[in-house]
Amino acid sequence: MTITENRPWHGVLVATALPLNDDLSVNHDRYAAHCAWLVENGCDGVVPNGSLGEYQVLTPEERARVVETAVSAVGGSRVMPGVAAYGSAEARRWAEQARDAGCESVMLLPPNAYRADERSVLAHYAAVAEAGLPVVAYNNPIDTKVDLVPELLAKLHAEGFVHAVKEFSGDVRRAYRIAELAPELDLLVGADDVLLELAVAGAKGWVAGYPNALPAAGVELYRAAVAGDLDSAGRLYRQLHPLLRWDSRVEFVQAIKLSMDIVGRPGGPVRPPRVPLLPEQEAAVRAATEKAVAAGLA
Repeated sequence: MTITENRPWHGVLVATALPLNDDLSVNHDRYAAHCAWLVENGCDGVVPNGSLGEYQVLTPEERARVVETAVSAVGGSRVMPGVAAYGSAEARRWAEQARDAGCESVMLLPPNAYRADERSVLAHYAAVAEAGLPVVAYNNPIDTKVDLVPELLAKLHAEGFVHAVKEFSGDVRRAYRIAELAPELDLLVGADDVLLELAVAGAKGWVAGYPNALPAAGVELYRAAVAGDLDSAGRLYRQLHPLLRWDSRVEFVQAIKLSMDIVGRPGGPVRPPRVPLLPEQEAAVRAATEKAVAAGLA
């Protein structure tokens, strides 16, 4: 089956929160159960070792086993690991590990040890693509300080280095520019709080955070949005948006795990360093989650 026929990055893929034991080792049994629970509740797949997987503080052995655990729980076609690393050689090794574990695609940030220029970005994605799996680019200029602008994405796609992009810039106007410059490049929603806007603009998938806590509601929202059912999607979006918009890296992870506690899916401890939510932020997340539970969305 060719890459154009099989696109495992379509649909709702959850950037999975990682449960930890009290000694901050990975709780693989709970992680497997969490991945299976997400799929049972309608999600199309999982993204281990992404921004919510705290991959940068895992040992190599832990990071590899997280991928293997997800594959065992839900099958390789449903697992798209993050393979980000400081340089292309390490990122390619993680792509090869994902391939050997049975995965069918990977998600890749640009080089993140320095502010890479266009030539470095092209070389980075070229090297990782040689592992043989389709690569989904992850554009997160907020954290990496490297912006995969539509013109650069078009070059990466034209060379065959990337097949989709998780767009996290928050600028929904980019969806239309990407479609003009690279119409065959799949756009994936990357920031939860612009889900509806990017779905209307033609997104083919959602690399999602909040379905960790509210998977059924997240899937219902995504399906309604891409189907053009704006009445249903708008109603759900208004109810869930107070949760979806907690999108700074520290606050976002904390808010997800607070939400998971409220709906009975404990997220486990968080590896330090983490800054706690402010009291008013925690209150807002708790109120929005409890409202979603009361409405039957959890």
